[in-house]
Formats: sequence, C-alpha cells, structure tokens
Amino acid sequence: MSCLMVIGSINLDLVLETGRLPSPGETVLGGKFSRINGGKGANQAVAAARGGNLNVAFLSAVGDDDFGRSVVQDYQAEPRLNAAFIVEKSGFATGVAAILVDQHAENMICVAPGANAELSVSDVDLIDDQHFMKVTVLLASLEVPLDTIHVAVRRSKASGATIILNPAPVVPGLAAHAVLDDVDILTPNEHEAGKLSGIQVSDVGSAVQAARVIISQFGIGTVVVTMGSLGVVVVYQDEYFEVKAPPVKARDTTAAGDCFNGVLAAQLAAAVEFPEAVALAVRAASLSVTRRGAQTSLPEFAEFASE
Repeated sequence: MSCLMVIGSINLDLVLETGRLPSPGETVLGGKFSRINGGKGANQAVAAARGGNLNVAFLSAVGDDDFGRSVVQDYQAEPRLNAAFIVEKSGFATGVAAILVDQHAENMICVAPGANAELSVSDVDLIDDQHFMKVTVLLASLEVPLDTIHVAVRRSKASGATIILNPAPVVPGLAAHAVLDDVDILTPNEHEAGKLSGIQVSDVGSAVQAARVIISQFGIGTVVVTMGSLGVVVVYQDEYFEVKAPPVKARDTTAAGDCFNGVLAAQLAAAVEFPEAVALAVRAASLSVTRRGAQTSLPEFAEFASE
C-alpha cells in the first residue's frame, strides 16, 4: 500500500490569546492560555492524515518527558497517522513553542527545539527499505536537521517518490545544501520566497518573479508561493497560475501554511491532479484559519472537499 511520509518537528504549543501583541519590554495583561499539540512537522502530518484517505508515516523526535509521552499518545490515536517512527531522545526535552495571538489573528512565535534538533541520520538509517519503497510523496519542513531530511529525501526519491519541501523556516545553509537538488515542489510563503530569491514578495507579480529566480537558481521544477488571504501562486518554468483563497473571517492563522502543505501532499499521494490538489489545499487552509489553535484547527477532508 502506498503512503505519504512526513518528516519534521513535534512541539507542544503554549498559546496566549491577547488583545494585542506586546512591544519589546512591554507586558500586556489579560488573555486566555491553552496547551495544544503543534510543530510544523506534526501539524503537516495531522493535516495530511485528516485531509486525505491514505496512511501517513510520521518521522520525528520527542524528549523523554511528560510532554513527549503525552503527544505521542495523541498521535497514536489519530486515524491514518503512523506514529511508529517517532523517536524518543533520552536526556532531551520535547520541543516547545510559545505563541502569542492577537485579536486580528496575527501571531508571534518563539520555539525551543529540544529533541527536534536531535533527529539524526542514524534514526533514518534504522528504518527498513520496505517502508521507503511504499512512499509515493515525502513532505519535509525545516525544524529538524537538514542532513537528516536529506537522507530521508534520498531514500524516498530512490523509490520514485515526489519530494515536497516546505522551506520553513529558511535555515542557515539551506541555499547551499544538496537537499534542494532532489526537491520536486518547493512551497515557501511570501517571506521565505523573498529570502531565497532576494526579491520582496507583496503581490502575484513579485511572487512569480521570485519563484522564477528560485527555479533558475536551484533547479526546482515547481514553486508554490503561499500568500495567506491572497491564496497561492504556482510557478513552473514558463508558466504560472494562481488559486485565490475564499473570503473568510480569520481567527488564528497559526497552522494555515502547515494545513496547506499537509493536504497538498496527501492529495498528490492519492494521485489527484496537481491543480485540483492545490485548490483543495487552499480551501482546507482557509477553513483552518477560522478556528483557534494549530492541530485543533485542521479540518477533515469532508469539510473542504466541495465548494
């Protein structure tokens, strides 16, 4: 049976909802606190499991602490998500993200990576070849080490998998790293596209320009620039198309990009045509921003399958 593999981070999100975001050195009183499972990798894996109809193998790491044990139990209970490849790192804490969200759905995030930074090449090497032979799409994000991602990418690519890389965050050394040589689809947001291309992205025209620079510089076949409420711009070598986001009232944008990436990967792994997969992912992400939290906001396929 074919499957999607997601490699990336697990964090526990400590979320404070407040009227406004503080300035440096300022204390803002009031707000609501919640503890929610998060991390870009985990968000994308859960989005894929809910937003598709196939098995999702999730490769990640947690610490040997209460946070880690708690989130692994949650992922073991998530339908269609295979948590068997989540590695427990002795002596390390599970990753934590402190997130502030204001009344306009803008956010500020600070991450302590913990065990995420310890996911190693050896962890990937321990996975049997038979698992990688089933992978039709691999989705990676960059809150775990690049070299570890690269090994998973190469093993998946050797079996013919399509490689999607969400360059979030744009870590030092990414532009020079060989992992980009094996990427089929790159999915930066407007800020990440700007960092990789040197072009400030503010509209469709500048997104197309930035994507073409990325394609030319790194030899990537397809670049999908996500632009929040504007939707996405998809650029090939000589053409592009855009998919506009449906108008919604945003409450929390925290995991919107992760939702897009997870659903896009799941739909492609299920052999959905690329333009339709992008449209479904845009609809899913637009729905997610109407809900609070990271994984608590991620929709099931039936919720966005039809317009």
